[in-house]
Amino acid sequence: MPTPSVCVVGLGYIGLPTAVVMARAGLRVVGVDVNPDAVRAVNCAVPHIVEPDLEPALREAVESGRLLARPSPVEADAYFICVPTPFRASGDIPSPDLSYVFSAGRSLAPLLRDGAVVVLESTSPVGTTERLAKALSEAAPGVSFHAAYCPERVLPGRILVELVENDRIVGGLTPEAAEAAAAIYRMFVRGGIHLTDARTAEMAKLVENSYRDVNIAFANELSMICEREGIDVWELIALANRHPRVNILQPGCGVGGHCIAVDPWFLVDAHPDLARLIHSARRVNDNKPEWVVAQVLRRVSQIRQTGKEPLVACLGLAFKPDIDDFRESPALRIHRTLVAQGLHVVAVEPYADEAAPPDARLVTLEQAASEADLLVALVAHTPFRRAELPADRLMDFCGIARKP
Repeated sequence: MPTPSVCVVGLGYIGLPTAVVMARAGLRVVGVDVNPDAVRAVNCAVPHIVEPDLEPALREAVESGRLLARPSPVEADAYFICVPTPFRASGDIPSPDLSYVFSAGRSLAPLLRDGAVVVLESTSPVGTTERLAKALSEAAPGVSFHAAYCPERVLPGRILVELVENDRIVGGLTPEAAEAAAAIYRMFVRGGIHLTDARTAEMAKLVENSYRDVNIAFANELSMICEREGIDVWELIALANRHPRVNILQPGCGVGGHCIAVDPWFLVDAHPDLARLIHSARRVNDNKPEWVVAQVLRRVSQIRQTGKEPLVACLGLAFKPDIDDFRESPALRIHRTLVAQGLHVVAVEPYADEAAPPDARLVTLEQAASEADLLVALVAHTPFRRAELPADRLMDFCGIARKP
């Protein structure tokens, strides 16, 4: 097929790398973002997010003339919506906020032409693609377009690689729509392209992250039980995993990021009577930071009994190891809770940059190791794993003391 023109709406952690990968594959791409600073940065070939190898890839895409950023969409053969879908904290069960998705749709409607392809990549409740297509049809009556859903499945730190190498699920509202969207993905994806309907593709994304959430919750629950029983949870898991059909994950201080910590709620919100295990897992992982804070406060109380006001160093603020992403980070939540408790707290975050939490007093690992009375390991960053830290002052909630 002729090389299509593509418009990527949303230049965040997924949209920008997607636009770059498409442009490097030879597609003509316009990236759209409502943030003028992001638009300006992209056009200057300066990434406004941190991701390995993104800067040279972006420079190549921009200098080739195949990638241009704009504040509003332009007419194109295909549109890819990569905007946030956060949740609203409302009562016991948060509900998804789809306002960004439908705002993006409204911006595309005047540009739609017959044969255009509209692909939603944002994580969404089942049925969102149908609702989006209905809204577009009402806003652009008489226009015949293809609507499909294709969730991203990438790991921060490996996004540029996995956008190309990973399999993709493409779900169309019609078989023709699925094939039309898949034809574009085949231009830059080397992994398998699996066609289905839109509802199944939407559910697949939610199920994948709910599965991971449930397994992490099991490990986190084990860690709390083991602490009460005086058992080393890391040794326990290593021994249990020697069973040929057991593979328990490693516990942590909670679950963060914009996928695992969010996506299961979409299923719970839609099916509160049925998604009971998923709901329970979400509660376990959401409550783990409170348990960590309680353990730290207990140690602080013991130190205070000696007449000393301790300095607490939180090791790690990102939501997972070796990235600079602080979205929904349980480590950051723990840090802020300890500060709110009136403790003297510093933080070590080797991946902090200008986007680091502004309320954190950052120090080096060397400073923390020499000056802090309590080292609270929250994120298993590689520098922490490699360091020799004093065991008598270390509270290890992420397994950094477990050397390979």
